[in-house]
Amino acid sequence: MATIDEDLSALERDIRQLKIEYDMYFGGGRKRPPTEIEWRIELVVKRYGERGGDMKFGQRFRFSNLSQTYAKYKDVFRKRLAQREEGKVQRHFGAAAKAIEAERKKAQAATDAAAAAEAAKVFRVVCTAPDKETDKVEQLYEAFVRAKKEAGEEMHKMTRAGFNEFVRKKTKDLQTQKNCQEVEYVVETVDGQVKLKALVKS
Repeated sequence: MATIDEDLSALERDIRQLKIEYDMYFGGGRKRPPTEIEWRIELVVKRYGERGGDMKFGQRFRFSNLSQTYAKYKDVFRKRLAQREEGKVQRHFGAAAKAIEAERKKAQAATDAAAAAEAAKVFRVVCTAPDKETDKVEQLYEAFVRAKKEAGEEMHKMTRAGFNEFVRKKTKDLQTQKNCQEVEYVVETVDGQVKLKALVKS
């Protein structure tokens, strides 16, 4: 004969299984409600509900919690069964909801991808002394040429040496005019046109 603790452990397992099988039933995974498990739980709950004096304090506390959990689940299941019988729950609601959520995620992913692609078209670099920051000027030039090619624009007569001189002079002019140290250069494509901006950093 099983001990009280063994019966309570079995009761706990049955309550968990009952919830799983009811979820399967409401989701269309099984044809009938899990009445056998429910009947088994009812027997144990009734038996120990009448034998409270036979249990220790810890066992009574555990039994009380399990009984409350079962009562809560039972109330939820009863309401869902009533809705099902009244035709308030559509059988394919779960599938439809999943399809809607999948479409929403797909649309969000497309938006994120477009934003990432747009962000990838912007190149930024900060210069303070272009003559000593040849690597930065080189990166800026390459980003400018790449953006021009992607936009289908011609470089005209802009050479690497001419570009380097432009950045050197522009940086010096802005530092003098705006009394600043850092100048940020931004290469971006706006409405299909490549723009090179020089911004003063505060």
